[in-house]
Amino acid sequence: MTSALASPPGAALRPAPAPFPWDAVWGQDEAVATLRGAAADPSALAHAWLITGPPGSGRSTLAHAFAAALIADPHDEHAQRQVLSGTHPDLTALRTEQVVIRIDEARKLVERAYFAPSLGRYRVIVVEDADRMTERTSNVLLKALEEPPEHTVWVLCAPSDADLLPTIRSRVRMLRLREPSVDDVAALIVERTGVAPEVAEESARHAQRHIGMAQRLATDDGARARRAETLAAVLGVRGVGDAVDVAGRIVKLATDDAKALTATRDEEERRALLRMLGVAEGAAVPPSFRGQVNALEDDQKRRATRSLRDGIDRVLTDLQSLFRDIVMLQYGRDEGLINSERLDELRALAMEWTPARTLGVLDRIADTRRALEQNAAPLLALESLLITVANGSAP
Repeated sequence: MTSALASPPGAALRPAPAPFPWDAVWGQDEAVATLRGAAADPSALAHAWLITGPPGSGRSTLAHAFAAALIADPHDEHAQRQVLSGTHPDLTALRTEQVVIRIDEARKLVERAYFAPSLGRYRVIVVEDADRMTERTSNVLLKALEEPPEHTVWVLCAPSDADLLPTIRSRVRMLRLREPSVDDVAALIVERTGVAPEVAEESARHAQRHIGMAQRLATDDGARARRAETLAAVLGVRGVGDAVDVAGRIVKLATDDAKALTATRDEEERRALLRMLGVAEGAAVPPSFRGQVNALEDDQKRRATRSLRDGIDRVLTDLQSLFRDIVMLQYGRDEGLINSERLDELRALAMEWTPARTLGVLDRIADTRRALEQNAAPLLALESLLITVANGSAP
C-alpha cells in the first residue's frame, strides 16, 4: 500500500540515526563509525585528530559527539549531555568569535591539555576554528600535539587540511567529512523546520549544501531577500559609479545583518556582567569595575568585526556561485546551476561576456577573499572587485 504522505526527497536514502551521543551528527556515517571505534578501543585512538569538511558539514557537532564518547562512560548519559552542553570539566572547547585565534588563547589550551582528567576517562581539547590560527599561534600547539599526556585527546576542526601548517598536519590523524547532496540537505531542512519542499530545495542550493546556512535561508525571509537583492545589484553593475554604489550597499547590508546577530547578545552579556559585579541597572559603573566592562566591550567589538567579515565572505560565496553558473553556461552546461531561477539573466551575460572575462572575475573574487583575510578594508576591497565586474579587467 502506498502512503498518502510522500516522504521528502532523499529521506529513503538516509539510514537510521546513530545512538546518543552521535544522533545529532547527520550524513556522516563513515566518520561516525571511525570515531565510535576509536572511542571504544584505546588501541585505535590517536591523541590528535583533524576533522575537515566544507562549512556546514557538521565538523563541530561530530567533534563534540566524539568528546562525549571519550570523556563519559558509554552508559552515563548525564555526563555525555554535560559534554555536549559544554559544561563538563574535562572538556575544553575553543570557538573563536574574532578574526583569528590569539596566541594567549592557544597557550591556555596547552596548559589545560596537561591537566589530568578530573571526572571522565579523558581530557578533550576541541578547537573548532583551527584554520584561524596564525603561524605563531600554531607553533604554540606543536609540542602539545606531538607529545600529549596519555589521557588527553586533541580534536581540531577546519574546512581543509591545507588550512593548517604542514607541521600541524603531520601530528594529527585526519578525518574528511563527505559533502551532502542538495536533495539530502533539503530533506533535512523540511524535517527540521516544516518549510515547503521548494523553499528548502532553493535554500539548500543557494547555501551550496551548508546545512546551517540553508536552514537560515529557509526560515528567514529577510535573509533570502537580501541575497536576491545583492545578486540583482551585482548583475546590474555597468560602470565605476555602479560599482561604488553597489559595494556600499553590500557593506551596509552585511553591517546591518551583523548588528542584528550580535546586538541582543551584547546587551545580555553586559547586563549579566553588571549583575555579577553588583551594579544596579542604569547606575554608573564604578571606576574599579570599568576595566572589566571595557574588556567585555573590546571582545564584543572583535566579535562584531568577525561577524561583519563573515557576512561579506558569504556575499563573496554567493557571487562566486553566480559567476560559476555563467562559466558553466558559456561551456554549454546548464545542469547543476546554483542560481537556476536566474537562468535568463545568466544566459544573457554568458552570451555578452567571454569565458576569459568570467574566469577573470572568479579570480578577482578569490583575490578579494584573501585581501579581507589580511584585514583589507571591506568597502575598498568590494569596490575594486565590482570595478572588475564592470570593466572586465583588474583596476
